[in-house]
Amino acid sequence: MIKFNELTLQLGTKRLFDQASATLQPGERVGLIGANGTGKSTLFALLRGALHPDGGEATWPSTWRMAHVAQETPAVERCALDYVLDGDTPLRAAEARIAAAAACGDGGAEADAHTAYADADGYTAAARAETLLLGLGFTIAQTRHSVAAFSGGWRMRLNLAQALMCPSDLLLLDEPTNHLDLDAIVWLEDWLRRYAGTLIVISHDREFLDAICNVMLHIDQMKLTRYGGNYSTFEILRAQQLELQQAGFEKQQQKIAHLQSFITRFKAKASKAKQAQSRVKALEKMEKLAPVQLASGFSFVFREPDAAPNPMLVMEAVDCGYRTAAGPQPIVRGVTLSISNGQRIGLLGANGQGKSTLIKTLAGTLEPLSGSVQAGKGLQIGYFAQHQLETLRPQDSALQHLARQAPGSREQELRNFLGSFNFRSDMATAPIAPFSGGEKARLALALIVWQKPNLLLLDEPTNHLDLETREALTMALAQFEGTLIVVSHDRHLLRATTDQFLLVAGGQLQAFDGDLDDYRNWLLKQAAEKRTASTGAATLTGNAAPAVNRKEQRKAEAEERQRRAQQRKPLQKELDRIETQMTRLSAEKARLDALLSDAALYDEVNKPQLTQVLREQTNVHTEQARLEARWLELQSAIEAP
Repeated sequence: MIKFNELTLQLGTKRLFDQASATLQPGERVGLIGANGTGKSTLFALLRGALHPDGGEATWPSTWRMAHVAQETPAVERCALDYVLDGDTPLRAAEARIAAAAACGDGGAEADAHTAYADADGYTAAARAETLLLGLGFTIAQTRHSVAAFSGGWRMRLNLAQALMCPSDLLLLDEPTNHLDLDAIVWLEDWLRRYAGTLIVISHDREFLDAICNVMLHIDQMKLTRYGGNYSTFEILRAQQLELQQAGFEKQQQKIAHLQSFITRFKAKASKAKQAQSRVKALEKMEKLAPVQLASGFSFVFREPDAAPNPMLVMEAVDCGYRTAAGPQPIVRGVTLSISNGQRIGLLGANGQGKSTLIKTLAGTLEPLSGSVQAGKGLQIGYFAQHQLETLRPQDSALQHLARQAPGSREQELRNFLGSFNFRSDMATAPIAPFSGGEKARLALALIVWQKPNLLLLDEPTNHLDLETREALTMALAQFEGTLIVVSHDRHLLRATTDQFLLVAGGQLQAFDGDLDDYRNWLLKQAAEKRTASTGAATLTGNAAPAVNRKEQRKAEAEERQRRAQQRKPLQKELDRIETQMTRLSAEKARLDALLSDAALYDEVNKPQLTQVLREQTNVHTEQARLEARWLELQSAIEAP
């Protein structure tokens, strides 16, 4: 188990933990939560051994293997697959031992090294690493690209895959969904549910926490509090706790007021002086209960738009994409769309399919390659780009940013407005360079709200926001009186603020008739097809989005079930045949391993026989890996809905 006992930890002049205690049991999936700056990442650093307590202790079994996601990815030429395999340190150590033993001709050491390699499941490692990469959104071709060829977000996915590849008893994940789309998040949730070790995850995605966690560890007022259940359960228990705390505080205040009144009235009277003095001592000894401090007092609203054109925007046969030296590069083709006043649309689709490209075209920051985009009279767009924070000027203050948008406004009016976004006094006039990502995102939102938009185009607006600020944004969007189009991997925000979905896939924009649970099921189905297609097998089902008409969809699903039943017969037959072959290969592997464990085989006189045995072992392992990969594909195809 992990035990924090009277833990005290200070960074610089700031104390983060003061005699904090909590216990986590092996195999628990723990969500580590708390406001930004309370010490979540610091606690991870403590578990990794990068920091040490100033008081108390943090203990866990010394035999535990730990894995975490690296925050930096060197721009190396090493291919993505090898980079992920580097996460399996026992595997790499066994490979190094094999090479060293072979180089110095130490037969016994080489035999031991081959045993260690087999124990590390070395012969299936490449297939396992490839599965991780495919699940996180890479294609087969991309697994062979160099790490240097990927952007920062995709390199973070490589770091995540490397951490998942590492055999571990304790897995630490700090905001693992930040650089993932919904497709990859759904896959990661399924993977983590099967993880056998102890998991501690920091995340601002409440649905992700609900899906995988069975314990919440809350950091508040330098203490650790354990709550059983997922994040939704925590919210209920926390609210009840705060209610009791507030009641206790109010009762104590009444008692303090009564004692203070007695002291004031009688301390000057000699006959009552002794009693008054005892009340003073009682007042001094009384433990002060803090009044309830809500997790976040921050909230805001969008200002009422000045106009409400209908339709807002009309796109006619638009190709969205980029102009390059090689010519136009369309990403989403033939978009015909009329956006009406009051619509609340969520855009779905995997990374790279064109959601951001479509949003940019709607916002007017990207010219259409063909077709036309017509704006309604009085249209006022509020656009939050995926990389919106990069457009802010680090050396300027929040007040200077807002003043550029409102040159005729009084400074006090601007200060009052910024104050409603928690940019008060010196914070409003200081350069924003040292601001956190969440504070910069809050400023970017404030600049949009000031514009009084009637059409909001939001591309991943929650990337840098903590749970409380996400909730404030969700509430503000739910009350927004204009039109909304949003791209987000935050399913809670999508559920609460949108009522229809459009899917960007295969270069097309089409309606998605279903909710986010339907989309999740569709993604899992697509993932199964992707795994099958990646090995050259025939795709079992089409890639078309669910039909708009529910009746037609149910009919198609019934036909699909019948077709699947027919397809399962030959698949099951092949599966049985492969299992027979795998049994035979296992026996052959055991025979070869026994030969290789004999040190005499490594004598110089037996070198030809050793070479032959090693060649046979390699062939067996290669065939085993191939059969196991095919077995997994067949099993997934048979079990697919």
